[in-house]
Amino acid sequence: MQPAPRELFSYRKHWASRFGTAPFLPMSKEEMDALGWDSCDIIVVTGDAYVDHPSFGMAIIGRVLEAQGFRVGILAQPDWRSTEDFTRLGKPNLFFGITAGNMDSMVNRYTSDRRIRSDDAYTPAGEGGKRPDRSVIVYSQRVREAFNDVPIVIGGIEASLRRIAHFDYWSEKVRRSVLLDAKADLLVYGNGERQIVEIAHRLAKGQPIDQINDLRGTAFVRPATPEGWTEIDSTSIDEPGPLNPPIDPYAANDAKSKAAMAAASHNASTANISSAGAAPGTETAARDAAVGNDSAAGAGLGTEEAANASSAGGVTGAEAAAGATAVVGEAAASAPACATAAKQPVAKVVKFHRHVPTADRSQSVIRMPSFEAVRDDAVLYAHASRILHLESNPGNARALVQRHGNVDVWLNPPPLPLSMKEMDAIYELPYRRIPHPFYGEQKGTNKIPAYEMIRFSIAIQRGCFGGCTFCSITEHEGRIIQNRSENSIIKEIETIRDSVPGFTGVISDLGGPTANMYRLACKSREIETACRRPSCVFPGICPNLNTNHTPLINLYRRARALPGIKKILIGSGVRYDLAVESPEYVKELVQHHVGGYLKIAPEAIGEGPLSKMMKPGVGTYYRFKELFEKFSKEAGKEQYLIPYFIAAHPGTTDEDMLELALWLKQNGYRADQVQAFLPSPMATATAMWHSGKNPLRKVTHGSEEVHIPKGLKVRRLHKAFLRWHDANNWPILRDALRRMGRADLIGAGKQHLIPAWQPLGTGEAHEGRRSKHSPGAHENKPAHDKRRHGAPSTASSTQRREDPRAAASNGQRRYDSSATGPGAKRAGAQTAVSSAKHKAAQAAVSNAKHADPRAAVSNAKHADPRATASNAKRAGAPQAAPKPMKFRTQHTGLKGVRMPRSK
Repeated sequence: MQPAPRELFSYRKHWASRFGTAPFLPMSKEEMDALGWDSCDIIVVTGDAYVDHPSFGMAIIGRVLEAQGFRVGILAQPDWRSTEDFTRLGKPNLFFGITAGNMDSMVNRYTSDRRIRSDDAYTPAGEGGKRPDRSVIVYSQRVREAFNDVPIVIGGIEASLRRIAHFDYWSEKVRRSVLLDAKADLLVYGNGERQIVEIAHRLAKGQPIDQINDLRGTAFVRPATPEGWTEIDSTSIDEPGPLNPPIDPYAANDAKSKAAMAAASHNASTANISSAGAAPGTETAARDAAVGNDSAAGAGLGTEEAANASSAGGVTGAEAAAGATAVVGEAAASAPACATAAKQPVAKVVKFHRHVPTADRSQSVIRMPSFEAVRDDAVLYAHASRILHLESNPGNARALVQRHGNVDVWLNPPPLPLSMKEMDAIYELPYRRIPHPFYGEQKGTNKIPAYEMIRFSIAIQRGCFGGCTFCSITEHEGRIIQNRSENSIIKEIETIRDSVPGFTGVISDLGGPTANMYRLACKSREIETACRRPSCVFPGICPNLNTNHTPLINLYRRARALPGIKKILIGSGVRYDLAVESPEYVKELVQHHVGGYLKIAPEAIGEGPLSKMMKPGVGTYYRFKELFEKFSKEAGKEQYLIPYFIAAHPGTTDEDMLELALWLKQNGYRADQVQAFLPSPMATATAMWHSGKNPLRKVTHGSEEVHIPKGLKVRRLHKAFLRWHDANNWPILRDALRRMGRADLIGAGKQHLIPAWQPLGTGEAHEGRRSKHSPGAHENKPAHDKRRHGAPSTASSTQRREDPRAAASNGQRRYDSSATGPGAKRAGAQTAVSSAKHKAAQAAVSNAKHADPRAAVSNAKHADPRATASNAKRAGAPQAAPKPMKFRTQHTGLKGVRMPRSK
């Protein structure tokens, strides 16, 4: 059991508390003068506009530090092209705190297809380009230029997910820890309140920042493992197996064998050989091991295992005596091929066994493969990812260390969860709940879109134990749910009702990362502390998990009974596999808290992708859907489920996407916007994407291969399957169906997926690009991370992260002009006939074999003579869009979700 942490608000306040509470944390010298400040103790640099609302990270951290008595200034979206903006508030007395904002700056700026987004939800008027790429690094560089003697502490989602060597989707390579690239002194990961308060108080007492190395939830750089610590080789916890082909030392004379031996020697020498305390000659020992001298450790280690044992660090005898069980051996003499190398002292190779005495866990550190090793070997990267996730439970996690060049990046265990009392105190701080006056009145084009989305929403919890592999919430906030009390939540609703401008009586959300994990936890604290499962709900709900939704039901009932409250909506995503465990909760939700539609996220329906996502099967969706429709009917309400899906997720084949497209058509769903999987740093699915292996199981070169739908063409095809109804996608879908042997799905019948004809002016624009010829194709919008927990997370940029209400426009529907139906069929036939003499129509003519013969017969009756007459002049020019089919519109408030008119 971990010792109880120090209560967050139990510190003696800093002397500057005499200045009192600021109406807004200052953004200029003039505001500081008005407050009577001569300087700031701490300056927070953020990539977001400053909104003093507990949904914004800079506001939470700033107000928490202010409550400790520190003077906190805010530099919101400073101009990074010079140091001028970074000197606006002067030099802080303690440190700069730097964050990219509520979203990762790369996810904020680029789509999953690496196109630049045109807008930014966290900027006034949604203007894009107000923050640099890799904001944490750039901001840190400018601060160093302006004040090279001030400590820098980095944090937030961007730093948190890049705390170790990580795969970077935008550069397609493994990058080293952001701590080194930013040249920061300390990195805070996860929920940062505990760490940042302790750091501030220690610095205020005069402790140098390079001596602050014992805080949970922090990462820092040190040259070597200190004495008294037990190093554990990560490969002894989860052995990755041989990483290079074995080499025959007796065949080392031919050129091919020499090249292979040189490559193996290089891999072994880069696998963290020069780690802390390594004796001279370690590289030679690793090379000897690589050419077949498997006497290392005296335990029959394989070639690369011997190298990894060496890479665990040249652990001294004092460390071995600290209580760990070790087997020590000496490397043999050099092989003949290395005879010309200078003879060096023999190095010790140390490998620790899997089991370490519990009493030593607090002084144990797991040495992960070095940055150079995971950069060069994708399987080692997947292994490192697996170790990181195994060591994520704050109840039993050990420190991790990873070598980068000649220094170690040291990760202390994750922070301990906040208590309910601490959560209440954080959210009851004096937030103004509006943007800083610097941005003026929130009207017209001056609005901050993210603020408008979360303006009347309330966070009731943090964390998520779902463990979805594509999502980064668990890596950032942890899997243990941190709850607020019912009284605190009710108090915040009353505050919004009585003080927030523009409130109309509707609370837009009571939620968090997931709407219905409030007060859910393991039935046993001892079991929770010892558990190492990545998910409490996959492959099934753990029998030790309490799924009682009664506290949440009581909260809903009490909240909607408040005077002046007309409606309490639930905008966060509902975990439906948990909800079906409590039909009473589903009834309460459906009959009182759904505004016409409810978003849930099956993500896929095929077992292949679902198993790689760690999501429940589609059968659970049907159970929830049955309850949803039953209780909607009982209440006399017409309400609809809006399911979200991910395209191109690891483990997804073309056949899986075809199955999903047919399912969507059968169930009448037509998505207006879709999003392909975006490999976010440190996510388990990203390790799959990069390595082609499954880190949910033991990783070796011979372990399970995961199908990875890489390449722009494949990703566009998978997105096209989700938007099967868009005529722009029909050409690529026809090609795919024929290649897959499913040409039987091309035609005009109900049993077909897409027609054989193509309306002129469509099929030219790729999915995701705007085109005046294709009103049904829409550019991917930023996956605005709706505040569903304390500070928005950039988890994965799937369409699940978008708020569907943001896409609605007062109940209006935009019909897709490329919809199927008799009208569209006639228009397609007209165009094909009128273009028969022109090269631009050759493709349409070639499809005549597949067209509905009835449409061909009716061409003469329906052909437009004006189009025929002008066709010679307008060959290749955009033609008029075909007449849209009539649809029965579902009044769900979601643009683009339509159902075919019932027969």
